[in-house]
Amino acid sequence: MRDPYKILGVKRDAGQDEIKAAWRNMAKAVHPDHNQGDPTASARFAEIGRAYETLKDPKKRSLFDNAARMAEAKANEGTIMQQRQAAREAAARARAAQANAERVMEELARAAAQKAAADAAKQQKTGAAEPPEEMIERIFGTQARTAAGGGRAQGFAAGAPKRPEAEAATADKQPDAGKAEAEQQQAAEEAAAQASAVMQPLSLLTSLVRRFTGGSAAVPEKAPDQFVTKTVTVDEVIKGRWVTVDLGEGRDIGFALATGTTEGHQVRLKGQGHKLTGMQRGDAVINIHIAPDERFTVNGFDLHTVLPVTIENAVLGSEALIDGPNGSVTVTVPAWSGSDKTIRIPGQGLANVEGGKGDLVVELRIMLWEKPDDKVTDLMRSMKNGLFL
Repeated sequence: MRDPYKILGVKRDAGQDEIKAAWRNMAKAVHPDHNQGDPTASARFAEIGRAYETLKDPKKRSLFDNAARMAEAKANEGTIMQQRQAAREAAARARAAQANAERVMEELARAAAQKAAADAAKQQKTGAAEPPEEMIERIFGTQARTAAGGGRAQGFAAGAPKRPEAEAATADKQPDAGKAEAEQQQAAEEAAAQASAVMQPLSLLTSLVRRFTGGSAAVPEKAPDQFVTKTVTVDEVIKGRWVTVDLGEGRDIGFALATGTTEGHQVRLKGQGHKLTGMQRGDAVINIHIAPDERFTVNGFDLHTVLPVTIENAVLGSEALIDGPNGSVTVTVPAWSGSDKTIRIPGQGLANVEGGKGDLVVELRIMLWEKPDDKVTDLMRSMKNGLFL
């Protein structure tokens, strides 16, 4: 069967008055007597009638709504499986990309270390050592030199060993008694240069790693959301009670039914969903389903109830006491009320997010007496045959 809501062009939370008005308008428009040239008019008229029969009966409407929700839940379940498979594939691609990045880093570090060793051997001869950070900037060329090289020039003037020519000239001027001390100082400087040649590749590697990993780490991809259905009662929704839901794997979580909760409402619990390796934990999305109640049927934020009325009370009018969501409520039945009559009591429904409340909609059902009455039977027979006494 096609969706009766779509056939009549009404929303799922439409009231009985709106559904009836839509049915009447469409029935008049597609009636076969008014569309004799259209061979599909009879089929469309019958389809509209079946849709109205489904939606005007609370039980049939509830059965259709439940079946539609189950079909939607199955579709969501299939979507979740697809999301999980996509998440696993994304995690595999991320691991492969990470492995490739690590191999590239190793190759870059090895090449940089080899170049640093070669540069250190050359610089040992000249006595000038390039700092690792400046070497990284020179190799990759992504950052400007700082202070126009002033720090490096000062370091060279203060810490660089003397030129061999200058040392030789100084040694020649020193007396023989100071030659031993000069030779010892030169040996110490050569040892320091050799140690610098060994430590510079390590410093270069450290700078390289810090350059590539020093930035903020990328935020891991979020795992798919976990969809769960929670069945609650009308009383729990009205009173905003605390409920718990089973998320599987031995995990239970509780939450309060907030204002605005109705059939099909969703509650999103951050970071309480699926947990996959290498990904942020997803959210838990709770779909609220209101269990059938012997007193009320939920339609959006309105509560619908049925009031049986005898023939004489329907014709003459009466007052009746019914159960409301917050206690007993007196209902006035106007005279000459049929089974298509609805009485709306404002503010007796579920609370909405705007701070208001839905209505309590009382649907009248004319009931016969338990035993036949001869006077009523004679009256109906006379009215049917046109004999008015």
